Amino acid sequence: MKTNPFKFIAALALGFSLVNCSSTPNVQRVSETNVTDLSGRWNETDSRLTAEEITAELMEHSWYSTFAAENGSKKPVIIVGIITNKSHEHIPAETFSKDIEKAIINSGRIKLVQGADKREEIRAERADQQNYSSQSTMKKFGLENGADFMLQGTINSIVDQQGKEKTIFYQIDLELTNIQTNDKVWIGDKKIKKYLGNKKM
Repeated sequence: MKTNPFKFIAALALGFSLVNCSSTPNVQRVSETNVTDLSGRWNETDSRLTAEEITAELMEHSWYSTFAAENGSKKPVIIVGIITNKSHEHIPAETFSKDIEKAIINSGRIKLVQGADKREEIRAERADQQNYSSQSTMKKFGLENGADFMLQGTINSIVDQQGKEKTIFYQIDLELTNIQTNDKVWIGDKKIKKYLGNKKM
């Protein structure tokens, strides 16, 4: 019995079409504020909410009112230093630092100065202006805002697993240090615990 070559080609084309359709991902755009815990790992929601909550705690502490009282209600100037990821997974600490910086700026209660890596680029631009910009627009050296405090921190995690059940615990610790005196004036933390399994917690 002979096979019709046209039917064979049509069936083959249909097969390829079905394979292509089934492998096409279903992509949907969602709001960046939507909570999407797919894997249980650290995600953008953890970063944003932690930054907002821990920054709010930072400004409610007594160091803030003490500084304002001693400095004629002047806003404190903060620089965000190194936040080290010591957790079991890859966490982009720079993204978390930027979320903290955004929360600080949005509060309107604290001045934020540029970190060390970006500061060098700005200083190079200022140096370039000395040669190529007009006197009226040229920016001068020696007028930068010096930071009063530096914010530093760590991200740690603990994983506990038994069979198909697992908990992931994150602890984010931040410290604020007076740059002049080296005194720690505030320590804050945020804890996040996630359960991965079939039970309802």
